[in-house]
Amino acid sequence: MTKKTSYSSTQVAKYLASAPKAVKTYITDLEEQISNLSQIGLALSKERDMSKLLEMILLEAKRISNSDGGTLYMMTDDKRLKFEIMMTDSLNFHMGGTSGEDIPFYPVKLYDDDGEPNNTMVAAYVGLTGETVNIEDAYKADGFDFSGTKMFDEKTGYHSKSFLTVPLKNHEDEIIGVLQLLNAQTSKNKKIIEFTGEIQGKVEALASQAAVAITNKNLIKDLENLFESFIKLIASAIDAKSPYTGGHCERVPEITMMLAEAVHETNSGPFADFKLTDQEMYELKIAAWLHDCGKVATPEFVVDKSTKLETIYDRIHEVETRFVVLQRDYEIKKLKTELSIERDSSLTIKEKKERIRALQNDYKKMIRKIKKELLFVKESNIGGEFMSDDKKQKIHDISKYRWKPNGKMQNFLSEDEIYNLTIPRGTLTPEERQVINDHIVVTINMLDELPYPKHLRNIPEFAGGHHEKLDGTGYPKGLTKNEMSVQARIMAIADIFEALTARDRPYKKGKTLSQAMRILGFMKDDAHIDVDLFDIFVKKKIYMKYAKGFLEPEQIDEVTL
Repeated sequence: MTKKTSYSSTQVAKYLASAPKAVKTYITDLEEQISNLSQIGLALSKERDMSKLLEMILLEAKRISNSDGGTLYMMTDDKRLKFEIMMTDSLNFHMGGTSGEDIPFYPVKLYDDDGEPNNTMVAAYVGLTGETVNIEDAYKADGFDFSGTKMFDEKTGYHSKSFLTVPLKNHEDEIIGVLQLLNAQTSKNKKIIEFTGEIQGKVEALASQAAVAITNKNLIKDLENLFESFIKLIASAIDAKSPYTGGHCERVPEITMMLAEAVHETNSGPFADFKLTDQEMYELKIAAWLHDCGKVATPEFVVDKSTKLETIYDRIHEVETRFVVLQRDYEIKKLKTELSIERDSSLTIKEKKERIRALQNDYKKMIRKIKKELLFVKESNIGGEFMSDDKKQKIHDISKYRWKPNGKMQNFLSEDEIYNLTIPRGTLTPEERQVINDHIVVTINMLDELPYPKHLRNIPEFAGGHHEKLDGTGYPKGLTKNEMSVQARIMAIADIFEALTARDRPYKKGKTLSQAMRILGFMKDDAHIDVDLFDIFVKKKIYMKYAKGFLEPEQIDEVTL
């Protein structure tokens, strides 16, 4: 076994000093090539935009090969080569990529209609075999069909000659694309020459790096798509839990991103310097989708509580039955009394008639009272208006009626029913309201457990702050303005506005634009929401932009602030 010899940098420098000039030049060029490839690899790995990445690959390939033109194809799922970018410098020709001009050509088929390999087209052949094809002169080449190229030359006056077509392979040795270069040129006089073996090696090295960069980009994109799809699945599941909150998790991100983009574009005022990168925008969008994920743990009977007496079902029907029984009992009592009067021999006919008439009048008054009180209870059960102390007392008075279910006398309303019917506002008791409010605590706890990459690490803070108020009276942490990020303050406005205008809540109708904006204005004045963000919300008419896409026509009215 031959012993491996290692040299120090000093020894290497010594040997190079005594080496012939040609060797020195070669080594210098080689070092420069390695350095360039390293820099290219680093640049490719940093580029996040796929269109820019692909264009960078083609431009770099053209540079190192000094070629006049080139085309980059990407493999489709159905095994075709899609034109991504086309360039020809001498014709000032640029399509695809960042040009803004679509390529009108159909993807290149790898197989014909009979399932046979399309080996006559160079790009297809390389896409099938994974072999590099270097053609000195397309007009003299055998085995490949260059009829399309010749037609292009005839139309444009161009002369396509040398071609270098290189596969792009991923880490699993799968072909993900094809890089094709056209007309290598001399540096001095732009004379068309063949692609040398040295140039081919450089382009192949670049293609290898490019394939890694593209694959990594695709893998990241696939993971992001999977992550985002999973998030939307959770949000959809939350919305599907209740017909009364359906769409909330979907609509809040819409408002959030509308306002965030408006803030980002603002060039004056307190947010003039506030700018969000694409990654930061994405982070906020994900947070908006996840802002209510804790509701997966919220019981449906609380979320769906559309009336005060609703649990699994609306107990108002039980109360209605009691009123029917109460009327029946009064009717029975009336009939028994009438019979007793008729049988009373001590009374004259006139006296009997007068007593019966008085009895019937009292009965009618009582029935009217009972029906009126039933209507009052049913209206109280809806929870649409503020429950005053007088109304609460009336519920207590009604509860004192006595009835006899199952042979045992008891009060007309139970303590639990009285407690629910006297809820001051809305349909939820303080305990149920706390259960609802606790969803944000569950949300924060759930999100804190996830192992976020660096660019998503603020999601728990953004998502967990949409119920906070700038004056510190919000929940769950009682944060003030200085303790909240701009993103969290944006989400707070989005959540409130969606809740105000939502048409699918159990306890209210969706408010009109003017009503919703008036309430937001009050909240701004009370330091519950950010004043400056609200001003942008108004000036940029985010409310109207959202309304046109998500509200009913009857909700869209004139807003004056």
